[in-house]
Amino acid sequence: MISQVRLRLLPSTRCLFDEPIQVKVAGLESKQVVTMRARSTDEKGVLFSSSATYRADGNGEIDLERDPSLSGSYVGVEPMGLLWSMKAEALHKRFLKMSSLNPHVVKFSVHEEEEGEGRMLAEATNERFLIGDGVSRLPVKEGNIRGVLFTPPGEGPFPAVLDLYTLGGGLSEKRAALLASRGFMVLTIALYGHDDMPKNIREVHLDYFEEAIEFLKRQDKVGSEGVGVISLSKSGDLALSVASYLSGVDATVWINGCCANTAFPLYYKKSQILPPLMFDISKIIPTESGAVMGKYALNNPLAEENKDCLIPVEQAKGRLLFVSSEDDLNWDSKAYVDVMVERLRASLGRTTLRACLTPEQDITWSHPMVPTAPQVCMVLWVNHSFGGVSPNPTQQLKSTCGRRSRSFSELT
Repeated sequence: MISQVRLRLLPSTRCLFDEPIQVKVAGLESKQVVTMRARSTDEKGVLFSSSATYRADGNGEIDLERDPSLSGSYVGVEPMGLLWSMKAEALHKRFLKMSSLNPHVVKFSVHEEEEGEGRMLAEATNERFLIGDGVSRLPVKEGNIRGVLFTPPGEGPFPAVLDLYTLGGGLSEKRAALLASRGFMVLTIALYGHDDMPKNIREVHLDYFEEAIEFLKRQDKVGSEGVGVISLSKSGDLALSVASYLSGVDATVWINGCCANTAFPLYYKKSQILPPLMFDISKIIPTESGAVMGKYALNNPLAEENKDCLIPVEQAKGRLLFVSSEDDLNWDSKAYVDVMVERLRASLGRTTLRACLTPEQDITWSHPMVPTAPQVCMVLWVNHSFGGVSPNPTQQLKSTCGRRSRSFSELT
């Protein structure tokens, strides 16, 4: 007998990478219990998967926006749960998507509830594109700059954003392509390990980022006098240095970074302006799974011998958004937010702290449709005050972080 079960992805099986879809099942028996699954592979070929058990209503229908998962990778009503709860079948693998040229393909399926996988009743494929219709992608190899420029469709003018997704070398296009799909002209740049650049570096020069800012400002469709800068991890301290030492930066988004210059000496105009804050590898903690925790391995930036490494964030002319994970086991990014907040308060006078978020969440890329990780705190510094939101459920917070990262109109 041919199954009449139908699995629908609405409004379409094709969407942008950060857009939600509605997952619905019809044609089941009344109150039938089934297992729903999602599978995908990343750019390295690593398989990610999730599953959840659902009970159909009296009409034999399931709607993930309405119905709770009874067990599996998550429980409760989570419309995008099958996406964000996917985990790698191999240990210690983070979902990797760097190129904007190919969509992220996710296969959804419905199975009979049995031991093992159970017979498949229906399936559907979701193509999640990183680059929207009409967005242009232009590889950039001009002067010292190596990167890709993304431009939204239309005549503009558009706000300009410099994307510093530089950690680990190479070039990441994911965030830049999505921002361009939302109306920003974005230049994402590599720092090393891309094209004809060195495979590794021993020092960083602010002049490179200054060159990138000037390149962005020269684009015909740019409508802002300054640019926004968005970062992650090590590039967070680079973004702070860019905002603190260079002109033309109107807004900076710092995600899980440090308050001091880390790992490499920082130069500008051939002179060192900040020494590197280094790591003490003896403080790295191994775990039974084979992973390591480096949260306390970075030397204390407030120690007298390390204060020269601190970035003078109070010199930043633009506005700042700090997003920090409290469960970040790579380093203590929440403590670094506290350091920056105190420096800003001391320099700029009395401020109002409206909200500080501390629910569990991942902030490696802030939207709720990709495999996730631990806990988030977010503080927004706007015109000598803090803005934020009230604590929300986990995935709502990811959406909030994504909106605030994208909405440079709130910051400029």
